[in-house]
Amino acid sequence: MEIENFGNKDVTKLLDAWSDGDGAALEQLMPMVYAELHQMAKRYMNSQPSEHTLQTTALIHEAYLKLTDNKEKRFANRAHFFAVAASAMRHILIDHARSRQSEKRGGDAQKVSLEDVMIVSDERIAEVIALDEALKSLEKEDARKARVVELRYFGGLSVEETAEVLKISRETVMRDWRFAKTWLLRELSNQ
Repeated sequence: MEIENFGNKDVTKLLDAWSDGDGAALEQLMPMVYAELHQMAKRYMNSQPSEHTLQTTALIHEAYLKLTDNKEKRFANRAHFFAVAASAMRHILIDHARSRQSEKRGGDAQKVSLEDVMIVSDERIAEVIALDEALKSLEKEDARKARVVELRYFGGLSVEETAEVLKISRETVMRDWRFAKTWLLRELSNQ
Protein backbone atom coordinates (compact mmCIF):
# COMPACT_ATOMS: atom_id res chain seq x y z
CA MET A 1 0.00 0.00 0.00
CA GLU A 2 1.71 3.19 -1.20
CA ILE A 3 0.20 6.42 0.11
CA GLU A 4 1.78 9.74 -0.68
CA ASN A 5 -1.01 12.15 0.23
CA PHE A 6 -1.12 12.36 4.01
CA GLY A 7 -4.81 13.11 4.51
CA ASN A 8 -7.09 11.86 7.26
CA LYS A 9 -8.50 9.16 4.97
CA ASP A 10 -4.99 7.92 4.21
CA VAL A 11 -4.17 7.66 7.91
CA THR A 12 -7.45 5.83 8.51
CA LYS A 13 -6.69 3.39 5.66
CA LEU A 14 -3.26 2.67 7.13
CA LEU A 15 -4.74 2.24 10.61
CA ASP A 16 -7.22 -0.27 9.18
CA ALA A 17 -4.48 -2.15 7.33
CA TRP A 18 -2.29 -2.21 10.44
CA SER A 19 -5.21 -3.44 12.53
CA ASP A 20 -5.62 -6.26 10.01
CA GLY A 21 -2.00 -7.32 10.56
CA ASP A 22 -0.20 -5.45 7.76
CA GLY A 23 3.20 -4.60 9.26
CA ALA A 24 4.14 -2.50 6.23
CA ALA A 25 1.17 -0.25 6.98
CA LEU A 26 2.65 0.55 10.40
CA GLU A 27 5.96 1.45 8.77
CA GLN A 28 4.15 3.90 6.49
CA LEU A 29 1.87 5.19 9.23
CA MET A 30 4.48 6.21 11.80
CA PRO A 31 6.24 8.85 9.68
CA MET A 32 2.82 10.31 8.90
CA VAL A 33 1.72 10.59 12.54
CA TYR A 34 5.07 11.12 14.26
CA ALA A 35 5.06 14.90 13.85
CA GLU A 36 1.56 15.11 15.27
CA LEU A 37 2.47 12.84 18.19
CA HIS A 38 5.45 15.11 18.81
CA GLN A 39 3.19 18.17 18.79
CA MET A 40 0.82 16.42 21.20
CA ALA A 41 3.65 15.76 23.66
CA LYS A 42 5.01 19.27 23.16
CA ARG A 43 1.59 20.87 23.83
CA TYR A 44 1.39 18.96 27.07
CA MET A 45 4.86 20.10 28.07
CA ASN A 46 4.14 23.73 27.11
CA SER A 47 1.27 23.76 29.58
CA GLN A 48 3.64 22.86 32.42
CA PRO A 49 5.69 25.33 34.49
CA SER A 50 9.18 26.05 33.19
CA GLU A 51 10.95 23.95 35.85
CA HIS A 52 9.19 20.86 34.50
CA THR A 53 11.33 19.37 31.75
CA LEU A 54 10.66 16.25 29.79
CA GLN A 55 12.20 14.73 26.74
CA THR A 56 9.23 14.74 24.39
CA THR A 57 10.92 12.20 22.13
CA ALA A 58 11.15 9.69 24.98
CA LEU A 59 7.47 10.22 25.79
CA ILE A 60 6.53 9.65 22.15
CA HIS A 61 8.61 6.48 21.90
CA GLU A 62 7.13 5.07 25.09
CA ALA A 63 3.61 5.87 23.83
CA TYR A 64 4.49 4.24 20.50
CA LEU A 65 5.49 1.06 22.33
CA LYS A 66 2.20 1.07 24.23
CA LEU A 67 0.27 1.58 21.00
CA THR A 68 2.07 -1.18 19.12
CA ASP A 69 1.81 -3.61 22.06
CA ASN A 70 -1.94 -3.01 22.23
CA LYS A 71 -3.61 -6.32 21.33
CA GLU A 72 -6.84 -4.57 20.36
CA LYS A 73 -5.34 -2.06 17.95
CA ARG A 74 -8.55 -1.34 16.08
CA PHE A 75 -8.86 2.40 15.54
CA ALA A 76 -12.01 3.92 14.05
CA ASN A 77 -10.12 6.83 12.52
CA ARG A 78 -7.23 9.25 12.94
CA ALA A 79 -8.87 11.09 15.86
CA HIS A 80 -9.46 7.82 17.71
CA PHE A 81 -5.80 6.86 17.24
CA PHE A 82 -4.65 10.17 18.72
CA ALA A 83 -7.12 9.83 21.58
CA VAL A 84 -5.59 6.47 22.48
CA ALA A 85 -2.11 8.01 22.14
CA ALA A 86 -3.13 10.83 24.51
CA SER A 87 -4.34 8.30 27.05
CA ALA A 88 -1.09 6.35 26.73
CA MET A 89 0.97 9.51 27.29
CA ARG A 90 -1.06 10.41 30.37
CA HIS A 91 -0.56 6.96 31.89
CA ILE A 92 3.18 7.05 31.16
CA LEU A 93 3.53 10.40 32.92
CA ILE A 94 1.48 9.28 35.91
CA ASP A 95 3.35 5.97 36.21
CA HIS A 96 6.64 7.82 36.15
CA ALA A 97 5.53 10.36 38.75
CA ARG A 98 4.31 7.60 41.06
CA SER A 99 7.55 5.71 40.58
CA ARG A 100 9.57 8.79 41.51
CA GLN A 101 7.39 9.44 44.56
CA SER A 102 7.76 5.84 45.72
CA GLU A 103 11.54 5.98 45.32
CA LYS A 104 11.65 9.13 47.45
CA ARG A 105 9.94 7.15 50.21
CA GLY A 106 12.46 4.32 49.84
CA GLY A 107 10.04 1.96 48.10
CA ASP A 108 11.07 -0.68 45.63
CA ALA A 109 9.14 0.80 42.74
CA GLN A 110 9.76 -0.63 39.33
CA LYS A 111 11.63 1.72 37.05
CA VAL A 112 9.91 2.74 33.85
CA SER A 113 11.92 3.06 30.69
CA LEU A 114 11.70 6.86 30.79
CA GLU A 115 13.55 6.98 34.12
CA ASP A 116 16.83 8.24 32.70
CA VAL A 117 15.40 10.82 30.33
CA MET A 118 12.40 12.28 32.15
CA ILE A 119 13.09 14.92 34.74
CA VAL A 120 10.23 16.10 36.92
CA SER A 121 10.87 18.34 39.89
CA ASP A 122 9.79 16.92 43.25
CA GLU A 123 7.14 19.64 43.59
CA ARG A 124 5.68 18.72 40.21
CA ILE A 125 5.46 15.01 41.02
CA ALA A 126 2.84 15.72 43.68
CA GLU A 127 0.93 18.00 41.30
CA VAL A 128 0.88 15.42 38.49
CA ILE A 129 -0.37 12.74 40.88
CA ALA A 130 -2.96 15.12 42.36
CA LEU A 131 -4.26 15.91 38.87
CA ASP A 132 -4.52 12.20 38.08
CA GLU A 133 -6.39 11.55 41.34
CA ALA A 134 -8.74 14.44 40.62
CA LEU A 135 -9.36 13.09 37.11
CA LYS A 136 -10.16 9.67 38.58
CA SER A 137 -12.68 11.32 40.93
CA LEU A 138 -14.21 13.23 38.04
CA GLU A 139 -14.40 9.99 36.08
CA LYS A 140 -16.51 8.46 38.87
CA GLU A 141 -18.82 11.49 38.72
CA ASP A 142 -18.94 11.78 34.94
CA ALA A 143 -16.69 9.62 32.76
CA ARG A 144 -17.35 11.63 29.60
CA LYS A 145 -16.21 14.89 31.16
CA ALA A 146 -13.02 13.21 32.41
CA ARG A 147 -12.42 11.86 28.90
CA VAL A 148 -12.89 15.37 27.45
CA VAL A 149 -10.14 16.64 29.79
CA GLU A 150 -7.84 13.78 28.86
CA LEU A 151 -8.32 14.36 25.13
CA ARG A 152 -8.10 18.13 25.23
CA TYR A 153 -5.41 18.62 27.92
CA PHE A 154 -3.18 15.59 27.53
CA GLY A 155 -3.93 14.85 23.90
CA GLY A 156 -4.15 18.40 22.63
CA LEU A 157 -7.14 17.45 20.50
CA SER A 158 -9.29 20.27 19.20
CA VAL A 159 -12.93 20.65 20.19
CA GLU A 160 -13.93 19.18 16.82
CA GLU A 161 -11.59 16.19 17.16
CA THR A 162 -12.78 15.55 20.71
CA ALA A 163 -16.39 15.66 19.53
CA GLU A 164 -15.55 13.19 16.76
CA VAL A 165 -13.83 10.73 19.10
CA LEU A 166 -16.59 10.87 21.71
CA LYS A 167 -19.40 11.06 19.14
CA ILE A 168 -20.95 14.11 20.77
CA SER A 169 -21.60 17.63 19.55
CA ARG A 170 -19.03 20.43 19.60
CA GLU A 171 -21.28 22.34 22.02
CA THR A 172 -21.38 19.39 24.42
CA VAL A 173 -17.58 19.21 24.35
CA MET A 174 -17.39 22.92 25.22
CA ARG A 175 -19.90 22.53 28.10
CA ASP A 176 -18.09 19.48 29.43
CA TRP A 177 -14.72 21.24 29.11
CA ARG A 178 -15.92 24.30 31.07
CA PHE A 179 -17.53 22.17 33.76
CA ALA A 180 -14.52 19.87 34.09
CA LYS A 181 -12.01 22.73 34.39
CA THR A 182 -14.09 24.32 37.16
CA TRP A 183 -14.60 20.97 38.91
CA LEU A 184 -10.89 20.09 38.74
CA LEU A 185 -9.85 23.52 40.01
CA ARG A 186 -12.14 23.10 43.01
CA GLU A 187 -10.86 19.55 43.65
CA LEU A 188 -7.22 20.56 43.40
CA SER A 189 -7.75 23.61 45.62
CA ASN A 190 -9.18 21.40 48.36
CA GLN A 191 -6.09 19.17 48.54
